Amino acid sequence: MNLYEKYRLGLPLADFVAKYANDAQKQRWKGVHEHVSLTSAQKALLGSFSRSMNVLCLAGAWCGDCINQCPIFEHFAAHAPALAVRYLDRDEHADVQRELQINGGNRVPVLVFLSEDGKEVARYGERTLAKYRQMMREQAGPSCPTGIVVSGDPLLQQVTQDWLSEFERAQWLLRLSPRLRQIHGD
Repeated sequence: MNLYEKYRLGLPLADFVAKYANDAQKQRWKGVHEHVSLTSAQKALLGSFSRSMNVLCLAGAWCGDCINQCPIFEHFAAHAPALAVRYLDRDEHADVQRELQINGGNRVPVLVFLSEDGKEVARYGERTLAKYRQMMREQAGPSCPTGIVVSGDPLLQQVTQDWLSEFERAQWLLRLSPRLRQIHGD
C-alpha cells in the first residue's frame, strides 16, 4: 500500500475533528489541546527540524487515546514548520487500518512518518511507554516493575516527551539520510 497517497487524503486536525467528532468529543479534543504544554527546550528542538516530514495519523474522533495524544502533534507542528500532520479516520479507511494493525489488532492513533517525497521512515503507535507504565501500575499492581517513574511528573508531560522522542528520531533519520543529503546538498 502506498501510504503517501493516503497521507494526501488526510485532513488537518481541525477539519478531522469537525467532520468526525460529536459535540462532546469536540470539547474533549479542545480540552486536551489546552492542557498540552511544551518546555522551551522542546520548542527549541522542534524549531531545529529542517527536513520536511509528512506525518500520517490514523485516528478515531471517538477514541480516548486519540483525544489524549493527537493534540500533542499539533503543538509539535506549531513549533516545527517542517512538520505536516494529516489525519485519516480509521473506520472510513479500513484498508489503512488493516495495513497499520499492531499486534494483530486495529489500534489508534498510529503514525507513519514519511519523507518529503513519500518514502516511509517510521511507524509508531498507539500508546507510549509512559501510558503503558501507568496502565501496568493500575492493572497489574506493584508486583510488575515498569521502569523509572519521575515523581510528580504528570502523565501528559511524559506522553508528550515520549512522542517528541519519536518525532525527533524520524527527523534525524531524514536529516542524516544519504539519499536526502545528496538531494539537498547537505
